Amino acid sequence: MVSVFNLDGVKHHVRTCIPEAKLIPAGKPFYCLSSEDLRNTHCCYSDFCNKIDLMVPSGHLKDNEPPSSWGPVELVAVIAGPVFLVFVVMIIVVFIFHHHQRVYHNRQRLDMEDPSCEMCLSKDKTLQDLVYDLSTSGSGSDNGTWTQLWLVSDYHEHGSLFDYLNRYTVTIEGMIKLALSAASGLAHLHMEIVGTQGKPGIAHRDLKSKNILVKKNGTCAIADLGLAVRHDSVTDTIDIAPNQRVGTKRYMAPEVLDETINMKHFDSFKCADIYALGLVYWEIARRCNAGGIHEEYQLPYYDLVPSDPSIEEMRKVVCDQKLRPNIPNWWQSYEALRVMGKMMRECWYANGAARLTALRIKKTLSQLSVQEDVKI
Repeated sequence: MVSVFNLDGVKHHVRTCIPEAKLIPAGKPFYCLSSEDLRNTHCCYSDFCNKIDLMVPSGHLKDNEPPSSWGPVELVAVIAGPVFLVFVVMIIVVFIFHHHQRVYHNRQRLDMEDPSCEMCLSKDKTLQDLVYDLSTSGSGSDNGTWTQLWLVSDYHEHGSLFDYLNRYTVTIEGMIKLALSAASGLAHLHMEIVGTQGKPGIAHRDLKSKNILVKKNGTCAIADLGLAVRHDSVTDTIDIAPNQRVGTKRYMAPEVLDETINMKHFDSFKCADIYALGLVYWEIARRCNAGGIHEEYQLPYYDLVPSDPSIEEMRKVVCDQKLRPNIPNWWQSYEALRVMGKMMRECWYANGAARLTALRIKKTLSQLSVQEDVKI
């Protein structure tokens, strides 16, 4: 091999013999490569063939050929950059997938214990299918006619309070609006209104976040009165429906769990509603974002009982151990959360008669809304 190059105006010659093993890659070895205007190299394969003289290069690049800017660092960056981006994208995709899986399984677990949905719209059914199912399940008579009783309500796109709290956190103002409107609805149910446009006192008996709807304006509407009882003040009687359904075990008041509730006294049912309302308030307050702090959504007693607890399991926790959902200490730092926590405790008394009334809760929250300048 013979090579000649120009270094700072001084001509340098190299003549040498290279072992065959080092002539790689075969056919175009690295040793035999030339660089135009910088290095002139010639390889030959016979004895003394490297005695030839080669043209001396100029020693500098041509003016119209700018120097290459691709150094080792740049080459590494060009190769590693796309690889790193692909790696980050893969991590994000895996994270999103696992997040959706976790949310899905959590929703499946939470839905297990809901006994209130006797006829639900499954994924493979259309609304027309549901209407057909309902229209073929009416009460018949001997002459072949059918009587249908339909209850049509407004559509609320946010769905239930349970769904809403799973999807969103709420501000202090949003928390007060939800809590105050729920208390107003329950106070209206409990209250007897006398007159031609009046109504009897009604106790819900299955109050929970899944039976409360959230309107577009961020207020609540109490729904699903399938277990409700009415009070006839004239005869002082209660019309309890003759069905086998019971309320949701997780939200049952202590006196319902241990069967000490006075079934002949209407106020007993109202007190049981207040206990459940306190649990709903706990669900709302946990999702309140105050100072950048909020809790993930959970059902009441999530840390004390299984996902679908039995009455016996709830009785042991609520009646025997007298446990209640945990109220975080940091709530004391915010007046609205402090008031909510205090109301919850007063809704959870073991003695139903000592609990707040729906009207008292409504008044307290109305005062709080004024203090916090909440527009309702």
